[in-house]
Amino acid sequence: MASAAIPVPAISAVYPPARLHFRTKLLPSSSPRRLRRRLAPPLRAAAAAASSPSSSSSSSLSLGAVPGHEVEEFDVTSSGSNAGLLDRVRSGIAILRDVLPGGSWWDLEQIEWGKGSAEVWNSGKKGLSVSAALRRMWMLVANDKLVIFVAFACLAFAALSEISIPHFLTASIFSAQSQQTMMFYRNARLLVLLCLISGICSGLRGCCFGIANMILVRRMREMLYDAILFQDISFLDKETVGDLTSRLGSDCQQVSRVIGNDLNLILRNALQATGALIYLFILSWRLTLSTLAICSALSTIMFFYGHLIQSELEYGSPVRTGCAGAVGTNGYQKQAAKLTQELVASANEVAQETLSLFRTVRVYGTEKQEFGRYMNWLKSLSEVSLRQSVAYGFWSSSFNFLYHSTQIIAVLVGGISILSGQISAEQLTKFILYSEWLIYSTWWVGDNWSSLMQSIGASEKVFELMDLLPSKQFLAEGKQFLLLFDYMTFFLLVFVMICLLQRWQCSEVVQAFSKVSYKGVKLQKLEGRIDFVDVSFNYPSRSTASVLRKLNLSVHPNEVIAIVGLSGSGKSTLVNLLLGLYEPTSGQILVDGVPLTDLSIKWLRKNIGYVGQEPRLFRMDVSSNIRYGCPRDVSHEEVERAAKQAYAHEFISSLPNGYETLVDDALLSGGQKQRIAIARAILRDPKILILDEATSALDAESEFYVKEVLHLVQNRSSVKRTVLVIAHRLSTIQAADKIIVMDSGSIVEMGNHKELIEKDGLYAQLVKRQANAFAC
Repeated sequence: MASAAIPVPAISAVYPPARLHFRTKLLPSSSPRRLRRRLAPPLRAAAAAASSPSSSSSSSLSLGAVPGHEVEEFDVTSSGSNAGLLDRVRSGIAILRDVLPGGSWWDLEQIEWGKGSAEVWNSGKKGLSVSAALRRMWMLVANDKLVIFVAFACLAFAALSEISIPHFLTASIFSAQSQQTMMFYRNARLLVLLCLISGICSGLRGCCFGIANMILVRRMREMLYDAILFQDISFLDKETVGDLTSRLGSDCQQVSRVIGNDLNLILRNALQATGALIYLFILSWRLTLSTLAICSALSTIMFFYGHLIQSELEYGSPVRTGCAGAVGTNGYQKQAAKLTQELVASANEVAQETLSLFRTVRVYGTEKQEFGRYMNWLKSLSEVSLRQSVAYGFWSSSFNFLYHSTQIIAVLVGGISILSGQISAEQLTKFILYSEWLIYSTWWVGDNWSSLMQSIGASEKVFELMDLLPSKQFLAEGKQFLLLFDYMTFFLLVFVMICLLQRWQCSEVVQAFSKVSYKGVKLQKLEGRIDFVDVSFNYPSRSTASVLRKLNLSVHPNEVIAIVGLSGSGKSTLVNLLLGLYEPTSGQILVDGVPLTDLSIKWLRKNIGYVGQEPRLFRMDVSSNIRYGCPRDVSHEEVERAAKQAYAHEFISSLPNGYETLVDDALLSGGQKQRIAIARAILRDPKILILDEATSALDAESEFYVKEVLHLVQNRSSVKRTVLVIAHRLSTIQAADKIIVMDSGSIVEMGNHKELIEKDGLYAQLVKRQANAFAC
């Protein structure tokens, strides 16, 4: 923050002494001690300047910069040497007011976010309520009711047996003291029985809740991963990989604590607290009311801890808008947990990006810069954790004070009751034991309620992603089936009504519907004709920039079409639309005369082979990488044949284990990965083959081989197919049947190589530029 100049009004004889106008506001990035240390010198200087004679002629005074703090105005009347002390006292009071519960230091929205993100929250929607979150989680484990029933039954038996132990323990001691032998052995046998029941039921309870926990986290990850996989490509344009992997990993694991840990302990301790309270009333209602007064104060602090420090948020900024609804409604711990998950996801994204581009980082020497990016997020994360820890400290100190106060009150009131003959020593001993049980059970309920709030805070983003509707192309596959079978439509409507009556969430209905195996139109035979009719397109993230403008193009079956143009002219976008990765903003795409939106997208992609600009290999052997995505079972001979057609067989054979060699992106050169990707596309035997700058990573020899593949496609009838080639190296596509030249999202030239050279247009210019570049 910039240095703040603090005005001091001109001193006149009418208003002695001077009135300094300043106030410091503590921001989250500074601790009170550090603030006090930084403020002391400028405050003393200000007071001295105000009291000195020379200050009467000055109209303003600069206190200098106080890093991490902003300066506001309030009146402080200083007089002589007492001004500095008074200012320090008032600044100390302001600091204390900020750090006490409800002060500005607790405001999560003021934390300085890591660089590179202006928005931590995606929207200003109201946070998920506890009941709604628990209902969603229950639906995920509802099919395993037996496990849940056994878990809760064991919980009840364990809690009741444990709450009975102090009674028989005290009775055994006092019966032995009073020489009641039969009573002593009877109580001892009951103690052994209760301990056995408690041990067995506690073990079964932990086992069953652990199984329920495993079921919950597994199904959450299944449904979340399923929801992500069936999203539009534009979804991945907005979401980062690190964020999504964090949701699948740490967030789902945090949410799984709800059943296995939080609810388990909350219900057990709530049941024990209820039993202890009933027993206390039976022993002595006077002592119980005294204890309840303390427990009520403890419960108030627990509630305050769960919902305290709720900032009075100002709406307007992206961060404020996102925080507003959840903080004021669902509690500080829940909101802090949600923010923690967001910050962890952002830190993971930075780490993943840096490690995936490690060679680039090393070459450019930006290790410290990347370390700084990562540390920015960790700093923000530590700010949130600090506030959570301090809040927990407030709670812990309050609990210990109240716990010991309860003991003291019980002893004092109980002692007076014994002296007056109202209760016996045995009853007082039982009362103290059960009051401790009550106070500890209450504490555990509050402590685990705080943990529950954190888990629910982490669940909000997970459920938000799970509720996303699948891409339209997957839902559209059900159209024809529903038209042919009306009874299925009726069944679906009845199913939806039942779900709504049972208060199911929309996501469960949609996910149940999406699991039905519907199919779109499948052509009996794909010829390979492609038509673009008045196609325009804007990317969702850049809605104002038109990538394609009223484009018309017809590709005949078995033609080899080359698409060239300057970078950003829309070549790859054309291919993305044909693959169904995006939908045109206007116009339509026809395949063999059928609109692309009416076709089964899964069937269409089985008939398309695609090689991208930067092919990626999975961490598996070479043979499996070539087989990847092939819709049929293929033999090793077919894999080798495809590799030979892609001129990859020779280098694959030279690998340590040949086709069984384990590879990934880091073990092969760009040209080798490109040829494996071409072999993968050829193995599918597609009717339409798309090479999106597939020769960009090839050396001169490999490029020659790829040109031979294209020549083979053109001249051998047994392997003829429609081929679309996007290339920057124009020498690769000179033999194409037709060359399409694009510029600014439109087709500006069309013809074969010879015709376009004779036109001396954009294509001819591109050829000359490349020839000159190679000549140099």
